Amino acid sequence: MGAAGFLGDSPAQNLTQQNAGNSVESAVMEDTQLKSDDLSGKLTEHAKDLSDTLNQDQTIQDVSAGILEPIYLLADYLSHPSFYWVGFSLMVAGVVSFAGQLLFAKFFLLLKLKLNVKEVLSDLLGLAISLVGLVLTTQAATQNSTFAQNSVSVVSATAVGVVAGLVFYWWGQSLELKAAREVQNNANA
Repeated sequence: MGAAGFLGDSPAQNLTQQNAGNSVESAVMEDTQLKSDDLSGKLTEHAKDLSDTLNQDQTIQDVSAGILEPIYLLADYLSHPSFYWVGFSLMVAGVVSFAGQLLFAKFFLLLKLKLNVKEVLSDLLGLAISLVGLVLTTQAATQNSTFAQNSVSVVSATAVGVVAGLVFYWWGQSLELKAAREVQNNANA
Protein backbone atom coordinates (compact mmCIF):
# COMPACT_ATOMS: atom_id res chain seq x y z
CA MET A 1 0.00 0.00 0.00
CA GLY A 2 1.47 3.38 -1.06
CA ALA A 3 1.85 6.43 1.14
CA ALA A 4 -1.06 8.19 -0.56
CA GLY A 5 -3.36 5.26 0.15
CA PHE A 6 -2.08 5.06 3.71
CA LEU A 7 -2.67 8.74 4.47
CA GLY A 8 -6.02 8.98 2.78
CA ASP A 9 -6.97 10.27 -0.62
CA SER A 10 -4.48 10.69 -3.41
CA PRO A 11 -3.32 14.21 -4.36
CA ALA A 12 -5.56 14.07 -7.45
CA GLN A 13 -8.57 13.21 -5.30
CA ASN A 14 -7.71 16.03 -2.85
CA LEU A 15 -7.51 18.51 -5.74
CA THR A 16 -10.87 17.30 -7.11
CA GLN A 17 -12.47 17.66 -3.68
CA GLN A 18 -10.92 21.11 -3.24
CA ASN A 19 -12.27 22.26 -6.62
CA ALA A 20 -15.69 20.87 -5.75
CA GLY A 21 -15.54 22.76 -2.44
CA ASN A 22 -14.53 25.96 -4.22
CA SER A 23 -17.40 25.69 -6.69
CA VAL A 24 -19.86 25.08 -3.81
CA GLU A 25 -18.44 28.13 -2.01
CA SER A 26 -18.71 30.14 -5.21
CA ALA A 27 -22.31 29.07 -5.73
CA VAL A 28 -23.18 29.91 -2.11
CA MET A 29 -21.49 33.33 -2.47
CA GLU A 30 -23.39 34.09 -5.68
CA ASP A 31 -26.69 32.98 -4.10
CA THR A 32 -25.99 35.12 -1.02
CA GLN A 33 -25.14 38.12 -3.21
CA LEU A 34 -28.36 37.72 -5.21
CA LYS A 35 -30.44 37.45 -2.03
CA SER A 36 -28.64 40.47 -0.56
CA ASP A 37 -29.27 42.54 -3.70
CA ASP A 38 -32.91 41.46 -3.71
CA LEU A 39 -33.32 42.32 -0.01
CA SER A 40 -31.63 45.68 -0.54
CA GLY A 41 -33.97 46.47 -3.43
CA LYS A 42 -37.01 45.45 -1.40
CA LEU A 43 -35.92 47.54 1.59
CA THR A 44 -35.29 50.57 -0.62
CA GLU A 45 -38.69 50.16 -2.24
CA HIS A 46 -40.39 49.72 1.15
CA ALA A 47 -38.64 52.81 2.55
CA LYS A 48 -39.75 54.87 -0.46
CA ASP A 49 -43.34 53.64 -0.10
CA LEU A 50 -43.30 54.45 3.62
CA SER A 51 -41.85 57.91 2.92
CA ASP A 52 -44.50 58.59 0.26
CA THR A 53 -47.26 57.48 2.63
CA LEU A 54 -45.96 59.60 5.50
CA ASN A 55 -45.52 62.64 3.23
CA GLN A 56 -49.25 62.46 2.47
CA ASP A 57 -50.19 62.42 6.17
CA GLN A 58 -51.60 65.76 7.33
CA THR A 59 -50.20 65.37 10.85
CA ILE A 60 -46.68 64.93 9.48
CA GLN A 61 -47.17 67.97 7.24
CA ASP A 62 -48.36 70.03 10.23
CA VAL A 63 -45.38 68.96 12.36
CA SER A 64 -43.00 69.80 9.52
CA ALA A 65 -44.58 73.21 9.07
CA GLY A 66 -44.39 73.82 12.83
CA ILE A 67 -40.66 73.06 12.80
CA LEU A 68 -39.88 75.20 9.75
CA GLU A 69 -42.15 78.20 10.39
CA PRO A 70 -40.09 79.82 13.20
CA ILE A 71 -36.91 79.21 11.20
CA TYR A 72 -38.43 80.87 8.13
CA LEU A 73 -39.65 83.82 10.23
CA LEU A 74 -36.23 84.28 11.79
CA ALA A 75 -34.51 83.95 8.41
CA ASP A 76 -36.89 86.52 6.95
CA TYR A 77 -36.26 88.89 9.84
CA LEU A 78 -32.46 88.50 9.59
CA SER A 79 -32.32 88.59 5.81
CA HIS A 80 -29.72 91.31 5.52
CA PRO A 81 -26.22 91.21 3.99
CA SER A 82 -24.58 91.80 7.39
CA PHE A 83 -26.28 88.66 8.75
CA TYR A 84 -24.76 86.61 5.94
CA TRP A 85 -21.39 88.27 6.54
CA VAL A 86 -21.46 87.19 10.20
CA GLY A 87 -22.72 83.70 9.32
CA PHE A 88 -20.06 83.26 6.65
CA SER A 89 -17.32 84.45 9.04
CA LEU A 90 -18.49 82.05 11.76
CA MET A 91 -18.56 79.10 9.39
CA VAL A 92 -15.07 79.90 8.04
CA ALA A 93 -13.83 80.19 11.64
CA GLY A 94 -15.32 76.79 12.43
CA VAL A 95 -13.77 75.15 9.36
CA VAL A 96 -10.31 76.62 10.10
CA SER A 97 -10.47 75.81 13.82
CA PHE A 98 -11.71 72.23 13.50
CA ALA A 99 -9.46 71.45 10.53
CA GLY A 100 -6.49 72.75 12.52
CA GLN A 101 -7.54 70.70 15.53
CA LEU A 102 -7.78 67.56 13.43
CA LEU A 103 -4.61 68.06 11.42
CA PHE A 104 -2.17 69.64 13.83
CA ALA A 105 -3.34 69.28 17.43
CA LYS A 106 -4.15 65.60 17.00
CA PHE A 107 -0.77 65.08 15.31
CA PHE A 108 1.04 66.50 18.37
CA LEU A 109 -1.07 64.37 20.68
CA LEU A 110 -0.45 61.31 18.52
CA LEU A 111 3.30 61.86 18.82
CA LYS A 112 2.90 61.85 22.60
CA LEU A 113 0.61 58.77 22.34
CA LYS A 114 -2.19 60.66 24.09
CA LEU A 115 -4.73 60.68 21.26
CA ASN A 116 -8.34 60.66 22.45
CA VAL A 117 -10.79 59.09 20.00
CA LYS A 118 -13.69 61.04 21.51
CA GLU A 119 -11.89 64.30 20.79
CA VAL A 120 -11.19 63.24 17.20
CA LEU A 121 -14.85 62.35 16.64
CA SER A 122 -15.95 65.60 18.26
CA ASP A 123 -13.66 67.61 15.99
CA LEU A 124 -14.82 65.65 12.93
CA LEU A 125 -18.41 66.49 13.81
CA GLY A 126 -17.53 70.16 14.31
CA LEU A 127 -15.73 70.26 10.97
CA ALA A 128 -18.66 68.58 9.18
CA ILE A 129 -21.16 70.99 10.75
CA SER A 130 -18.99 73.98 9.83
CA LEU A 131 -18.52 72.81 6.24
CA VAL A 132 -22.23 72.16 5.75
CA GLY A 133 -23.01 75.49 7.40
CA LEU A 134 -20.54 77.29 5.14
CA VAL A 135 -22.12 75.78 2.03
CA LEU A 136 -25.67 76.51 3.20
CA THR A 137 -24.77 80.04 4.29
CA THR A 138 -23.18 80.72 0.92
CA GLN A 139 -26.16 79.27 -0.92
CA ALA A 140 -28.66 81.27 1.15
CA ALA A 141 -26.61 84.45 0.80
CA THR A 142 -26.46 84.00 -2.97
CA GLN A 143 -30.21 83.54 -3.22
CA ASN A 144 -31.38 86.06 -0.63
CA SER A 145 -28.94 88.95 -0.42
CA THR A 146 -26.21 90.90 -2.13
CA PHE A 147 -23.47 89.52 0.16
CA ALA A 148 -22.08 87.01 -2.38
CA GLN A 149 -21.93 89.66 -5.13
CA ASN A 150 -19.90 92.04 -2.97
CA SER A 151 -16.25 90.90 -3.24
CA VAL A 152 -15.11 93.11 -0.35
CA SER A 153 -17.73 91.52 1.92
CA VAL A 154 -16.69 88.00 0.96
CA VAL A 155 -12.96 88.66 1.36
CA SER A 156 -13.35 90.54 4.66
CA ALA A 157 -15.69 87.88 6.09
CA THR A 158 -13.20 85.19 5.06
CA ALA A 159 -10.26 87.06 6.61
CA VAL A 160 -12.10 87.63 9.89
CA GLY A 161 -13.19 83.98 9.89
CA VAL A 162 -9.65 82.72 9.30
CA VAL A 163 -8.23 84.89 12.10
CA ALA A 164 -10.98 83.84 14.51
CA GLY A 165 -10.52 80.21 13.47
CA LEU A 166 -6.78 80.37 14.16
CA VAL A 167 -7.42 81.91 17.59
CA PHE A 168 -9.89 79.14 18.46
CA TYR A 169 -7.51 76.51 17.06
CA TRP A 170 -4.60 77.73 19.23
CA TRP A 171 -6.88 77.94 22.24
CA GLY A 172 -8.25 74.44 21.66
CA GLN A 173 -4.80 72.98 21.04
CA SER A 174 -3.45 74.47 24.28
CA LEU A 175 -6.40 73.02 26.22
CA GLU A 176 -5.90 69.57 24.71
CA LEU A 177 -2.14 69.56 25.34
CA LYS A 178 -2.73 70.74 28.92
CA ALA A 179 -5.27 67.96 29.48
CA ALA A 180 -2.84 65.37 28.06
CA ARG A 181 -0.08 66.62 30.39
CA GLU A 182 -2.43 66.44 33.38
CA VAL A 183 -3.38 62.86 32.52
CA GLN A 184 0.29 61.97 32.19
CA ASN A 185 1.16 63.67 35.52
CA ASN A 186 -1.69 61.87 37.28
CA ALA A 187 -0.51 58.56 35.85
CA ASN A 188 3.05 59.21 37.03
CA ALA A 189 1.93 60.22 40.56
